[in-house]
Amino acid sequence: MSFIPDTATLIQFAIATVILAITPGPDMTLFVSRTLSQGRATGFASMAGALCGTLIHTTLVVVGVSALIVASPMAFFVLKIFGAGYLVFLAWQAITRGSAFSPEKKTGPEISLLRSWAAGLGVNLLNPKIILFFLPQFVSAHDPNAPGKLFFLGLMFIVLSVPVTVPMVLAAEKFSAAMKASPRVTRVVDYLFAGVFSAFALKILTAQAK
Repeated sequence: MSFIPDTATLIQFAIATVILAITPGPDMTLFVSRTLSQGRATGFASMAGALCGTLIHTTLVVVGVSALIVASPMAFFVLKIFGAGYLVFLAWQAITRGSAFSPEKKTGPEISLLRSWAAGLGVNLLNPKIILFFLPQFVSAHDPNAPGKLFFLGLMFIVLSVPVTVPMVLAAEKFSAAMKASPRVTRVVDYLFAGVFSAFALKILTAQAK
């Protein structure tokens, strides 16, 4: 089938995908924190949003928008500012409100599945590293079947990522039961997640379009 890359490319892409999936990033931090605060459903909703962002990135690569963003220093700079700014907002929310990260707090506003999905989508779309990863480095620009191959690789990325991310959500929900017994520990986790989000924001700001 013309839309399936050759075996060597599939192996290289699979290795790169697994490495990216097991490396903690903004996406992983977000849906694990949502699971800790609201339970499995919101964690999976955030994960679904991130996966939808992956599909959008794949589409952007096919139409060449991502290549344009990376080729334009100003566009790439704007993307980094928005991406880092969103992560800083999540860090601020974790410290000042805590309800989004605290499974013990019952009076705080619950986060809807739609908002959790949108948060996952936003973090994924505003991460330049994702766009850089989905540039057509695994498919030749001169390949007449490039669009089909890129979509195939995008779906492959999701299929390989799910077995890594789903156990993280399930484990986080079980861990949340232990956190409920200690509000002090829960508050420490609030600051931990805030620090992680801030670190990823700094990492995004220092990303280079090469």
